[in-house]
Amino acid sequence: MDIIKPQYLKKGDKVAIVSPAGPVDPELIDGAVARLHKWGFVPQVGFTAKGKVGRFSATDEDRLADLQQAMDDPTVSAILCGRGGYGCLRIVDKLNFDAFAKHPKWLIGFSDVTALHALFQQNGYASVHGAMARALFANSDSAKALCNLLKGKDMKCEVTEASPYNRSGEASAPISGGNLSLLYAMRGTPLDVDMRGKILFIEDLCERMYHIDRMMNNLRLGGVLKNLAGLVVGCFSDIPEDDTLIAAEKVIKDAVAEYDYPVLFGVPVGHEGFNWPIVEGAVYKMTVDEKGGTLELVKESKRCKK
Repeated sequence: MDIIKPQYLKKGDKVAIVSPAGPVDPELIDGAVARLHKWGFVPQVGFTAKGKVGRFSATDEDRLADLQQAMDDPTVSAILCGRGGYGCLRIVDKLNFDAFAKHPKWLIGFSDVTALHALFQQNGYASVHGAMARALFANSDSAKALCNLLKGKDMKCEVTEASPYNRSGEASAPISGGNLSLLYAMRGTPLDVDMRGKILFIEDLCERMYHIDRMMNNLRLGGVLKNLAGLVVGCFSDIPEDDTLIAAEKVIKDAVAEYDYPVLFGVPVGHEGFNWPIVEGAVYKMTVDEKGGTLELVKESKRCKK
């Protein structure tokens, strides 16, 4: 199935900001609004964007309603998530794509938003694994990269420091993935993305080394790692101090040791400073050699008409 990519954004397009998971510092939302204005877009702040109800931005019902409203709105061209945290799995199965299909738009986010990316791909739509409100406010490099992608500029990521765990080779295939913990949590559910023949990319935050090992071996035992076209490894950040003697990279390398597809470590995707945006579901070309590697959007997938 060809993935449908929404139209790239132009000056005057509306971007809805919603928080489908955790709460966000209101100042970060204000900063994201200012950045979107600077890019020439029109921000529309949802009623959950600055909210807080316990560990969530709002109740399940309100988070679902705010996201659904943004998806259904024919005047919205993109949906920017406020942050990740936790909460998308509580509402993801209740979203409806009937109105969205008439006016597709970009969904932007990462971390817990990985669950929403999986849902969008299952419904045939590309989405953007990339910076959210915090980065738009605080990280100009991530913000610039996201702006370039949304405006349809060519996107190529070059990794110039070769990891000793890299495996050389080339692959051109659809890309999918995100937060490893969410991918693991979706195993055995209707959100479990079929990774056969695809490039998988992974990242994570604050996970103990044996947790990473357990999740990678779940993917190995389930046949997911066997059937990949390639593996892209992003940032594994803030690993507990007593686990740092074992590299996350080695745990991942060991899990894919029996396969022969290319593996590229060190791609700036995840919870560290620079978060390079990836179009989930689109075709990318990855190249890995002794000098490092590249990951590039190389094929125009099916585009929708407004």
